[in-house]
Amino acid sequence: MDVIPVIDIKDGQVVHAQGGRRDTYRPIRTPLSATSEPADVAAGLLRLFPFRCLYIADLDAIERRRPNDAAIAAIAVVAAGVELWVDNGIADAAAARAWLLRCPHSLVIGSESQDGTQTIAALHNEGRVLLSLDFRGDEFQGAAMLHDDAASWPARVIVMTLARVGAQGGPDAPRVAGIVARAQGRAVFGAGGVRNRDDLRALADAGAAGVLVATALHTGALTAQDIEAVARR
Repeated sequence: MDVIPVIDIKDGQVVHAQGGRRDTYRPIRTPLSATSEPADVAAGLLRLFPFRCLYIADLDAIERRRPNDAAIAAIAVVAAGVELWVDNGIADAAAARAWLLRCPHSLVIGSESQDGTQTIAALHNEGRVLLSLDFRGDEFQGAAMLHDDAASWPARVIVMTLARVGAQGGPDAPRVAGIVARAQGRAVFGAGGVRNRDDLRALADAGAAGVLVATALHTGALTAQDIEAVARR
């Protein structure tokens, strides 16, 4: 199972995401980096462990403000050879295709930005596109048909429980297991609430191909040894 660090960028800085309340996010303080500059934080994460992927949420772009393209480019320099998953709020297929032509990274399409299945249906065979199924509590964010129509999903799907992000309350393993059961062999990644190695094991038992993590890496609750243990599994 893969562990994928999350880097949330707002106003050019990495911020500590908590509960999906983006207006409250503040620059991160972490022993992994002397600053909250995105490239510094990415370098610190890669010193901790040779991660294969990094998930980058461009919160300004998601909220239709100026995107943090320069910060993402700086991360790409220090993370050469690492696959970057970029969530920047793109909501239509034409914009997604233009971005994929311009950028070498993978693109995350969030359900919260979708009002139907047409964008994902148009892109679901594109290997560099991932779908994030976003939830706030028990409520799916986006068109219900996108949640229900698993046949339209791309090969990689994230189950994002926003209220659990940074809340240290544990992951929603039952929801992940439910999506895995419907995903028809697609790789499913859990996101939100991971605290420790036991939570990684719970998500592995739920059938997750990987998990997105932030807070537990910066607090040291997840160590390189923990990550190596689940990677071998």
